[in-house]
Amino acid sequence: MKVSFYNLGCKVNLADISRIGKQFEEAGHDIVDFEQESDVILINTCTVTHRADADCKKIVRRALRQSPNAYVGVVGCFAQLSPGEIIKIDGVDGVFGQNEKFHIPELITDFKKQDEAMVLVGDLKDIPFHTSAVSDNVGKTRAVFKIQDGCEYNCSFCTIPMARGGFRSIDFAEIESEIKNFSDSGFGEVILSGVNLGEYKSINGENLTHVVRFLDKLNYPIRYRISSIEPNLLKPEILDIIEKSDKFTPHFHIPLQSGSGEILRKMKRRYRIKNYQKLILNIKERMPDACIGADIITGFPGETAGHFETTLNLIKSLPISYLHVFTYSERKGTPAASLEGSVPRDIRKERTKSLRKLSGNKLEVFYRSQIGKIKTVIPESYSKESGEWRGWTENYVNTSFSANKNIPPDPIKIKLLEYKGGKLISELI
Repeated sequence: MKVSFYNLGCKVNLADISRIGKQFEEAGHDIVDFEQESDVILINTCTVTHRADADCKKIVRRALRQSPNAYVGVVGCFAQLSPGEIIKIDGVDGVFGQNEKFHIPELITDFKKQDEAMVLVGDLKDIPFHTSAVSDNVGKTRAVFKIQDGCEYNCSFCTIPMARGGFRSIDFAEIESEIKNFSDSGFGEVILSGVNLGEYKSINGENLTHVVRFLDKLNYPIRYRISSIEPNLLKPEILDIIEKSDKFTPHFHIPLQSGSGEILRKMKRRYRIKNYQKLILNIKERMPDACIGADIITGFPGETAGHFETTLNLIKSLPISYLHVFTYSERKGTPAASLEGSVPRDIRKERTKSLRKLSGNKLEVFYRSQIGKIKTVIPESYSKESGEWRGWTENYVNTSFSANKNIPPDPIKIKLLEYKGGKLISELI
């Protein structure tokens, strides 16, 4: 059969769908692009925002326009939370939960259109950890490696604990073999990823600090990047290792969500503003060229103009390099959905627009601060039109440089020269 996939949501989702694809390949099926006609189409869903749910319906319709006779399965977070809503979508044949999605070739023997959708969504109480990894770019030089899954936090706006289950992690003893596979496959960078990465804990008690220390000592030609990590979980010991490491990159993505202590308490976040400030300033003191990203939610219930102004001023005062800004959307089953003080949607969107503009300004300031510096880049994509390669430096600067189209995808030294078009122009040295 020809099998295609469509992924909605985070890089953990992307890694999961890659694992499912490999299962179909091992069963003798052909994996094709989503735009091609397919016999089986699997849609991996997200449920972080209301748009993610709506997008699922849109993608199902799009899939059936391309392949009207295809078996359509919906998997992932939205499938786990709301199977009853999904089976109402015309054309859906199967709904698979977080555990079941890794067993589809075993569960379904006849991938034919169904008169009524089959729902295979189990309890998440004892769900095992499923190792997943995927290339994060077209050049296949950077891989996302999921080492942790699930969340047991009680953030009042979030459905993830209900959608993905509790904490679980890859066995520490399995990590080196996975890294060796990445190295053998030619990956030059591995991103450690998880739903709540800082809560990594192996069956024998190893935590994320142990993982970082272990990888830093491995002798593979790979650099490592930590994906999003909660501020209360980015321990001083981890910073100690990264500061001195020539393997780990000085790039951190640390969710903030709001600059107002009052709103953070309503969100039930696990840190205080002063702790967040101290963490960011400590990182920049230790690693002046570090790139630091942050997540922000605008329009949370009860967020006044004053609260938003506090958030703006905090971000302006901190050496944050860029923002991922999300407009708050009510999620069924979360405490925040019933809070008083709903912010009008037009105001939410206006605040999001303001923060995204600030993000662009912050990123330009960070990029310009890197002009004249020598960094390491892994060539990722080549343009025949411009004769240029593009890639990311260790501290997450997007750059382009002229070089022979046949250069290998190995780390090379470049000098950052000029800010142009949202990236830095550089030259080989």
